[in-house]
Amino acid sequence: MSMQPWEGRDRLVAIDIETTGRRLPSLQDIRKAPKGLRQPGIIIEIGCLELLREGDAWRKARSWETRVNPDAPLHPDAIKVHGIKPADLKAAPRFPEVADTLLAFLGEDRLVAHAYENEMDFLNYEFARCGRAAWGADTFSADRFICTKEMSHEVFPGASGSLDALCDRLWLDRSDRFAHHGALLDADLTADAFVKMALGDTGPRDAVYE
Repeated sequence: MSMQPWEGRDRLVAIDIETTGRRLPSLQDIRKAPKGLRQPGIIIEIGCLELLREGDAWRKARSWETRVNPDAPLHPDAIKVHGIKPADLKAAPRFPEVADTLLAFLGEDRLVAHAYENEMDFLNYEFARCGRAAWGADTFSADRFICTKEMSHEVFPGASGSLDALCDRLWLDRSDRFAHHGALLDADLTADAFVKMALGDTGPRDAVYE
């Protein structure tokens, strides 16, 4: 049996990101852009939650979250999802101001994300946008991530891969997500889903039938 990516590790970080809802420009489009044109920001909120190993189990520990001023418009459909309006971001720091704090919190540990390609692409884009990496460079590579969506396909073959559907199958309370999504909220649910699947605890817990 192959070794799971979290085996032998004492710390993981669940991460989720909310965005402007705008499409990331392709690398080709970025390279064709007029010289001096500043690409718009994409990230508006980051939520991180660390998981620490305790024997064969995991416990949630410190969290870190921040909003980010993208200096870019928000798509109306995205506002409906996360409920964050442009006025909510006016006083928020720009990504370069939070980059070092984010990197310090993440450390060198594996990151747990749902549909990890999104988080990976958003982070790589923002680190290139603020001059910390070249366009197209992988500040965060695919092998850094543990994907709960991919795990869900192994545990529940053929089922929907959405975070909502996964939480329902794992009997996780997602009621706080009914109104709006949030980066730290989604990171917390992702962490819960990871722990349950990693431990094989995929049934109802303390269910009461009347």
